[in-house]
Amino acid sequence: MNTTKRVYLDNAATTPLDDQVIAAMTDAMKNYGNPSASHCTGRAAKALLETSRRTIAKLINAERREIVFTSGGTEADNMAIRCAVKDLGIKSIITSPIEHKAVLETSQEMEQSGLASLHLVHVDETGTVDYAHLEELAQTNPNSLISLMHANNEIGTLLDYREVSRIAKENNCLFHSDTVQTMGHYSFDVEEFGADFLTCSAHKLNGPKGIGFLYTNKKLNIKSMITGGGQESNHRAGTENMLGIAGLTKALEIAFTNVKQEQDHIYGIKTYMMEQLAIHIPDIEFNGRTTFEDGLYTVLSCSLPPQKNNDLILFQLDIEGVCCSGGSACNSGAAKGSHVLEAINHPVDRKAIRFSFGRFTSKYDINHAVKALSKVLSQETVQA
Repeated sequence: MNTTKRVYLDNAATTPLDDQVIAAMTDAMKNYGNPSASHCTGRAAKALLETSRRTIAKLINAERREIVFTSGGTEADNMAIRCAVKDLGIKSIITSPIEHKAVLETSQEMEQSGLASLHLVHVDETGTVDYAHLEELAQTNPNSLISLMHANNEIGTLLDYREVSRIAKENNCLFHSDTVQTMGHYSFDVEEFGADFLTCSAHKLNGPKGIGFLYTNKKLNIKSMITGGGQESNHRAGTENMLGIAGLTKALEIAFTNVKQEQDHIYGIKTYMMEQLAIHIPDIEFNGRTTFEDGLYTVLSCSLPPQKNNDLILFQLDIEGVCCSGGSACNSGAAKGSHVLEAINHPVDRKAIRFSFGRFTSKYDINHAVKALSKVLSQETVQA
């Protein structure tokens, strides 16, 4: 029997379900009605659906009608981009080379189909957007959709969303931000954020997989990307995932109640790991921006010293009981390396590992992971 202690440091890929979320979903199982049905059982389900929508809207200072439930962040990103092009007359998309594939590949498809031109804003070696170049692109291509993520899912660099919002407004552009990694981890006020579209995926904040939402500014008249029904006020056909919605709502309620407490705990964990890694692996480097002000406090991307068998390090860490990743989950199994690391010119002879933390991460987990990584790298050095 394998008795190796396992620590989970891959929260940017997905998070463990909170017990209170499980309880909320269990209660929702008892309400089996279809919210589109007109009888009493259906009306009870409809009440749960709309109460959840109202709760989520209040948490982010939105209106109830601005929340559309989706299957997660990928669908929400797709919906924002496709509907902006299809329904809002957008003919140009401005994004960056380090966006999530849900944004990049959808934008590329819009260009390949001749529906919209695509422009990539420059980023530096930390993944920071060149805001002067962004403004130049927006001025040259007014009436564009600017799609830039709030925090990079691989290296954690944060976006200056206020500056992007300013640029968008001054050039009559729409602003979409993938907030999958940040929703529930920061306080959100959609009026202050200034975006026309924001996205959420419950499993990034200790909720269930397969559910999320798209915030759409009420001034925008978008239609359904999925047809075949009038659900979600004709914005998304298909019977709503009531269990997922109940779990998402409870997860967000918990997250927004404890934002400051979670930030203090997790950022403390992150800085402790950086200190320990610097002590035990002196040649280690960190990718992206790592301060609380400039970087996502739940993510730490490490650039390891050059090793002979870089491709085996994640496998060896798994044997040592450490769950982490080499980048985003959407890149798993890809033959080509991370497009994010390529865009920031990450050294090809160094292995990048992403450790990501959550509310259940402890210093014990960090000590175990640092010890395991030191062991793996020392073995590689001996073999080399």
